[in-house]
Amino acid sequence: MLDLAILGLLHEQELHGYEIRRRLRDELGLFANISFGSLYPALSRLEGSGAVAVTESAGPATVAVPMPSTGSISGDRAGLRARRAGTPRGTKRSRKVYRITDHGRALFEQLLDAEEPAGTDDARSFGLRLAFARHLAPQARLSLLERRRGQLTRRLATDRVRAAGESLDVYTRSLAEHSTEATQHDIAWLDRLIESERQKQAALRSETRGPRSGNAMTAVKGTNP
Repeated sequence: MLDLAILGLLHEQELHGYEIRRRLRDELGLFANISFGSLYPALSRLEGSGAVAVTESAGPATVAVPMPSTGSISGDRAGLRARRAGTPRGTKRSRKVYRITDHGRALFEQLLDAEEPAGTDDARSFGLRLAFARHLAPQARLSLLERRRGQLTRRLATDRVRAAGESLDVYTRSLAEHSTEATQHDIAWLDRLIESERQKQAALRSETRGPRSGNAMTAVKGTNP
């Protein structure tokens, strides 16, 4: 999932690692606990596979200045740490900028369009794919929505059977009913998305056929004496 999310973000624009992390946490909302310790190994793996390329983005004003003694032990230690890090005072470190490659775009499309294993019911996986669904072909986008509806329909049936066969106290039953209502709400939401998607595809097919039909009628009329 993380590879798909990274490639999806880079599919739209080049980004620094910090910005990738921010958007994963704040915009997608599916990786609230993502850390640099998880992000950078994933970026390195994608770079190694050729899906991502890296360039250096230099900061402004990279003029090194002498580092005389500050007169304090703590100040001199800070300067020493800066030298060891390769960033003397008066300079700014370059930052890595990540961009997607042609191979990365192909991998992104493959991951986005991949079907979950049978029996999978992962809301996070669906939510991530839906966030990038605009990059899917129309029929693949519709299939994504219909697969998720099927998952929720099976979950709803299972929950109803379980609730009917168990003796639940009032609080546990209330919780089960709340879960059932939430699933029903999600199914109704998906029904609206599916209907909207079908209407858009029907309109697109109509527009595609329209000019050809009109030209055909004109041609037929033109052959009449």
